[in-house]
Order: sequence, then C-alpha cells, then structure tokens
Amino acid sequence: MAEIRGGHCLCGAVAFEVTEPVQELGACHCGMCRRWTGLASLSLAVPAAALRIVSGREAIRAYRSSDWAERAFCGICGSPLWYRQTTEGDAANYYLAAGLLDDLSGMRLEHEIYIDRKPDAYAFAGPTHQMTEAEFLASLPPNPEE
Repeated sequence: MAEIRGGHCLCGAVAFEVTEPVQELGACHCGMCRRWTGLASLSLAVPAAALRIVSGREAIRAYRSSDWAERAFCGICGSPLWYRQTTEGDAANYYLAAGLLDDLSGMRLEHEIYIDRKPDAYAFAGPTHQMTEAEFLASLPPNPEE
C-alpha cells in the first residue's frame, strides 16, 4: 500500500497529498530562497504524478523568479508552496516546502545547495552532501531558451 502524506498552507486554503514521499530533504541557501522563506528553504522533491492538490487550486499563485525556476505560494496567506525548475530536465519535479507536511517523521536533511551563500548565523547538524552555487548551476540542464 502506498504511503500518503498530507499537508496544507498556513490558512488551509491549499491542501495536498503526496504519494510515496521521499525521505530526504534538501536545503537551499541562495538569496532568493532566504528572502522567500525567511531563512533556508527546506524541501522534498516530489514528482508531478505524486502530488495531488486536494483543494485550493484557485488560490495557488506562481512567480517566475529566474530564467530557470518558478515559485508557487498561496495567494491568500502567502505560504510558500513549492519551487519548480522550468528547465527541460527537471520540470517534472516539485520541490515542496517541507514545513507544509503534517508529518515529517522519518525524514532527514540529506543535501544543501548554495552552501557558499549560507550566512554564518546558522548551521544544520549532521553531515550533508553540499554543493556551492557554481556546482549547482553547472548541474542544471541547458536552458533551451538561451
């Protein structure tokens, strides 16, 4: 039987279910994510087929934050919902804000990107796979619009 985890935004307008959620969380320390979330963005990769919007689709707003990504949020309460790369190779994945899930048990922080942009004010415990800004950008597939 498939594991299903639910979640919702702060006001509850946008609710969703994730089937077979991965157990690994990722953190992004780039300037955009820090401004968007107030610190590092913690997320889990969810294939489009595994994300089901239960309610509130009409409240979802998206902002194209770069040439290769967009960020979705609740248009009512402003909660960050997900980040999604719009480049060909990764457009099928949603990076869902981990704090929206009702249950994070069993999940662990596995990787951090833009580690060279992380402020000295905080650090996560435990070892993680870390990539600098240059390493992460080099890992992206080419943008066909360029």
